[in-house]
Amino acid sequence: MTRVYVGMSGGVDSSLTAALLVEQGYDVTGVYMKNWTQDLPGMKCPWADDLADAKRVAVQLGIDFKVFDFENEYRDKVVEYMITEYKAGRTPNPDIMCNQEVKFKLFLEAALEDGADMIATGHYARVENGQLKMAADTNKDQTYFLYRVTRRALEKTLFPLGDYPKPVVREMAQARGLYTAAKKDSQGICFVGKVGIREFLSQYVEQQPGAIIDVQSGKKLGVHDGAIFYTLGQRHGLDLGGGLPYYVVGKDMDKNEVYVTTDLNDKSLWKSDVELHSVHWIGEEPRAGTYAKRIRHRAPIVKAELEVVGDKASLKVVDQQRAVASGQSIVLYDGDVCIGGGIVL
Repeated sequence: MTRVYVGMSGGVDSSLTAALLVEQGYDVTGVYMKNWTQDLPGMKCPWADDLADAKRVAVQLGIDFKVFDFENEYRDKVVEYMITEYKAGRTPNPDIMCNQEVKFKLFLEAALEDGADMIATGHYARVENGQLKMAADTNKDQTYFLYRVTRRALEKTLFPLGDYPKPVVREMAQARGLYTAAKKDSQGICFVGKVGIREFLSQYVEQQPGAIIDVQSGKKLGVHDGAIFYTLGQRHGLDLGGGLPYYVVGKDMDKNEVYVTTDLNDKSLWKSDVELHSVHWIGEEPRAGTYAKRIRHRAPIVKAELEVVGDKASLKVVDQQRAVASGQSIVLYDGDVCIGGGIVL
């Protein structure tokens, strides 16, 4: 019997994942990954409640349950990476780094060493012959967050939810009477629950007031509390009063200045040519040609011309896309197969 360790976060997706694998005849062990336990001012970290919920579901299903403590590694590989990138003025994605370094590396290695044959998670994605494919529910598809996972890891991974729409997943959980069936999906930063990026970064970075400048007139429009807290294309949180909305079109980290405009056609907001570094390909390096690309989770998929040179790649798109920020990931597809991607220079 194939022994599968399921990453159980205490949410409905991973709970149903475990239940389906039990029904399919696998020898299932639930594992809670303890990645972050630190409370923040005004916000209690939900890890203890999530752990309790995961345990309850494991008891319901009659499966073994373990806790893997990755907190130190998580802080080094994911949290420090995120803080460093924001300090440099870039826009990182901690969920992608978590999948690369923790769930499909640390967790996979620890599970195999502990006797598992495979791992499983509640991600909305599919694996076929070592290829990462989009979920049937394209609105919920999470392959964007998984593009840096290795083919070796994918060959050892099951994604039981890949064929189901999210509403159906809730119905299936309710039909099985799972304790977490009605639990709301987590929001905010992947590891701190409902806390937003600004609130989290404020614990590690001193607020430094600086000028908000209109790029068209050069006039100072207001004051911000730190350029680190703003990202390209941002509209909310500028507090510049009435009239047309302003959008962030750039920032100078050395001068601590944020540049804005009311012109949605400002060239700083749009890119047709994008350079990527730290590219990662799940299979063989793709040939130059036309592929589909996604600049963020749930962003529309558009066609782009790809050229790869070493660990860098260049992309040209016919239709420009708004707010392509340095540090964010662009993920590429060949049909419904996620082939990999890279990080915007």
